[in-house]
Amino acid sequence: MNTLDNNKLSYFCAQMAMILKSGISSIEGLYMLKNDKESSEEEKKLYSDILEGLENGDYLAKSMEKTGLFPPYVVMMSKIGEETGTLDNVMESLSRHYAREEEIRQSIRQAVTYPAVMAGMVLLVIFLLLIEVMPVFRQVFRQLGTEMTGVAGILYGIGALIRQYTAVFIIFIIAAIGFILYCTRTEKGKDIGISFLYKFRFFRDLRNDISTSRFASGVALALKSGFSADFGLEMVTGIIEDSNFSEKIEVCRKSLSDGERFDEALRESGILSGVQARMMTIAIRTGESEAVMERISEISQKRAETSMNNALAIIEPTLVVILSVVVGIILLSVMFPLLGVVSSI
Repeated sequence: MNTLDNNKLSYFCAQMAMILKSGISSIEGLYMLKNDKESSEEEKKLYSDILEGLENGDYLAKSMEKTGLFPPYVVMMSKIGEETGTLDNVMESLSRHYAREEEIRQSIRQAVTYPAVMAGMVLLVIFLLLIEVMPVFRQVFRQLGTEMTGVAGILYGIGALIRQYTAVFIIFIIAAIGFILYCTRTEKGKDIGISFLYKFRFFRDLRNDISTSRFASGVALALKSGFSADFGLEMVTGIIEDSNFSEKIEVCRKSLSDGERFDEALRESGILSGVQARMMTIAIRTGESEAVMERISEISQKRAETSMNNALAIIEPTLVVILSVVVGIILLSVMFPLLGVVSSI
């Protein structure tokens, strides 16, 4: 069973935070949400399942866990919020956290999808020119009593090769799509894809910014709930997908257990550096650690979004230029010889 997506998690937590801050109990609030005409059937089913657990004497966190729709991070933080009497604040922080997660996810999707679609269109146009247009020009050349030579002849040969082995090319395309899906849908595939992308500095920096944003947001939530930095590090391990960053967290935890200050442990492990590390040092001294962590999360997210937007700004015109150049080469390779033949008649 899949967990709720980021939007639904953020919406649910925001609703619960608003209900609890209004002094309404969880049971009363969920009944109100369940009977709300604007709630979808899926939402009503979720509220009913949680209410069933509450009515059987379970706490809210346990009831949420039994639905199988909430990630362990939400369940654990909700449990902590109930035990410490800060569930309203925890729910509000979780709502912001998953809203930020959704912003990151959308940015990544846009950065990946748009170039892929553009590249697919470029390849499609080139294939159509080679397979459909070049044979037409070849027929024109033959009617004029000559053959396509030079670059035009080579391009026609490539098109003929594609037509001759269409089944092979289709199998290759399907295999490529399957490999892409494997690298994006499975854990092992993601590891392979990430290992390859890590060879490029842009992707290393981008993933580090995304992981830093998630890390800082999770730690800020734990600190705001009154827990120690070490506990916060333990909690965020489950929301970090980058194995390299997870190793940094383990180094940071070891430094803390050895008596290092939190800001020093963050710096020595490589999680924070430069301005962000200095911000954290000042925050430790002023008691504003959670606020600074939230600020670091926002800065890292914005930096990741800026990097992706800049990349898109370069990729779009580059693909257009490539398409224009390739199409121009194909057409000119045919038109110049054709004009020469016509002028000699």
